[in-house]
Amino acid sequence: MKISWLRVRELVRKEFIQLFRDPKNRRLLIISPLVQILVFGYVMSTDVRDVTVALLDQSQTRESRMLRDAFSGNKIFRIIYNPGNSRDLEELLLRRKVDLAVKIAPDFSEKIRKGETADIQILADGSMSNMASVRIAYTMLVLDRLNQQLLREVHPLKLDYAQIDGRVRTWYNVNLDSRDFYVPGIVAVLIMILSLLFTSMAIIKEKEVGTMEQLIVTPMKPAELILGKTIPYTIISIAQMVVVAILAVFWFDVPMMGSVLLLFLAICIFLLSTLGIGLFISTISATQQQAMMTTFFFIVPFFMLSGFVFPIANMPEFVQWLTYLDPLRYMIVIIRGIFLKGVDLHELWPQFFGLAVLGLVVFTGAVRRFRKRLD
Repeated sequence: MKISWLRVRELVRKEFIQLFRDPKNRRLLIISPLVQILVFGYVMSTDVRDVTVALLDQSQTRESRMLRDAFSGNKIFRIIYNPGNSRDLEELLLRRKVDLAVKIAPDFSEKIRKGETADIQILADGSMSNMASVRIAYTMLVLDRLNQQLLREVHPLKLDYAQIDGRVRTWYNVNLDSRDFYVPGIVAVLIMILSLLFTSMAIIKEKEVGTMEQLIVTPMKPAELILGKTIPYTIISIAQMVVVAILAVFWFDVPMMGSVLLLFLAICIFLLSTLGIGLFISTISATQQQAMMTTFFFIVPFFMLSGFVFPIANMPEFVQWLTYLDPLRYMIVIIRGIFLKGVDLHELWPQFFGLAVLGLVVFTGAVRRFRKRLD
């Protein structure tokens, strides 16, 4: 079957004219990716930088003041309340005035001086389990350093014995900035959302305005119609990827360690899946509203199963198998590997292979279904 690229070119030109004629589409295509990368880039962060603390000191001794200084001298913790009783302490945590509540018992110093174990009550808001676990971990580090300081005071003699000297080096994200982890993934998520959304409504618009029948009776072949409908959104998605990637590198200072050409290749293969799914949605939907609702039905599971936020290894085994049907899963690994690790195709070929197979299957199935609707 010979394809007339002249007819494809004219259909692509028509799509661009229709797309940019509407001011709403122009704002959505140009402003939306910029706003979303800025919002997600600043909001998606799990870094603990400022933990507010309420401290109830019922001991009022030198040792309890050392504990207070250990929290105050740490850049992460900030003591903002000194309640007078346990009820006020719990009330501050209940009303979310503070992130942590620390209670020092009256016999705190007495137990330490006797060589006994002194208890400290640490209260954390468990409704935000991830943040609470991180804050508790930082608290335990502060207490561990204080224990070492008190131990040196009790046993001032230097003890010579063999030690394990653990020196930790963090590769690929030296400062453990969560922004470097999330922003590359946001690039893939935005491309998926926009390409799915616009492609799913490409055919529906023709049906609603009554021009679909005119396209069917033209000499244009089904393959030419599909190419004319998908090429514009491929170009737009690639352009948006370039803009968002530039923002990620130069605005958020995310390192770009790998090959730009390899990233471009990954995006093109990724678009096979997203455009194919969007094309499939357009063939099963009767209105633009129905197409939009169906699109979001796909977007949410893709996002949740991709490993973007929640590690796939923590999911149930059955759900882990389902993630192999998610194109975003492969793209997240590829884009983070290229941005942060600088890996090449030799390491990423399993993800490229899985993404290519899934994309070919999805796009071919969507094209066949679309062709049946034209017959």
